[in-house]
Amino acid sequence: MLGIDLGERRIGVALADADGRARPHSTLRRGRTVADDAGAIRRLCEELAVAEIIVGHPLDVSGTEGEQARSTRAWAEALAPLVARPITLRDERFTSHLAEQRLGTPPRGRSGGPPSSTQRDRYRARVDREAAAIILQDELDARSDASRDRELGDPMEKTR
Repeated sequence: MLGIDLGERRIGVALADADGRARPHSTLRRGRTVADDAGAIRRLCEELAVAEIIVGHPLDVSGTEGEQARSTRAWAEALAPLVARPITLRDERFTSHLAEQRLGTPPRGRSGGPPSSTQRDRYRARVDREAAAIILQDELDARSDASRDRELGDPMEKTR
């Protein structure tokens, strides 16, 4: 599985390993069109033998679908036929914040001043990759939990 954190300028990418853990993979520059994005994502999917794509769905804090979430849904729906892989949307509320917490503060510039634009861009790309890994791990965990629940069955059934 491939995880995606879709941004305005970048696409954070993560990959699930054989042990069911999501790992940050790369950051792609957004294309001018969905077709441009699809070409880069399709190549990654082919190189990495990806069967399914998980896209972060930026719901509002209340859980409703705002403008950004609608835009992401439309992008994912347009992407699906171009990459010929199923796409699942996954709630991504707070993933970028969590990614920033995991990575720590951005680097300082020379003499402890503000970071250069290059340093800032590199840090944002790392945050995007880490956020994609969090999105993908959330989906992997949810599927694992659902599978375990099916195997165990309804605990109330056993007490009746």
